[in-house]
Amino acid sequence: MTGLLHKIASGAGGTVRITGQIAAWTGLALVILVALNVLFRYFFSFGSVALQEGEWHLMAVGALFGMSYGLNQGGEVRVDIFYAQMPRGMQAFIDLVSNLALGAIAVIVGWLSLSYVQSSYAISEGSPDPGGLPYRYLLKAAIPAAFALLALQAVAMTAESLTRLIARITRRKGAI
Repeated sequence: MTGLLHKIASGAGGTVRITGQIAAWTGLALVILVALNVLFRYFFSFGSVALQEGEWHLMAVGALFGMSYGLNQGGEVRVDIFYAQMPRGMQAFIDLVSNLALGAIAVIVGWLSLSYVQSSYAISEGSPDPGGLPYRYLLKAAIPAAFALLALQAVAMTAESLTRLIARITRRKGAI
């Protein structure tokens, strides 16, 4: 059983890791785009609404896909005043419950955002600003995709927590 859980955790975590590494390149693209906007504005007196909107589009994609990658890499902020004092078995149980809750919330948010994307697609929503970017529904489609990836990371973390919990229980039974 733990072997299967380890495979699930590795597969799900690996998918999130690869997707996060790809999405991390949006940071470089964002820096380049901001630099170009500044150069164009100050040296050539040229400004573009589409380029400015591109900045927040890249920021949104980086943040949305970065949340699951941050969890994957252990970059989350934890307040463990009480958690650190608990026995390892209790920590594994708390991790299991919180990872299940994270997965449920990610699935709910992803599911609820589908109608938001669909309505945007139905009207071919674009920027309300003249010269802005068209196809805003493509950016909105990143919401359910990112939350699906977050749910996948929750599956990986749940499998890891369950593996730790099973190992603790097995060791206890062996000691009795």
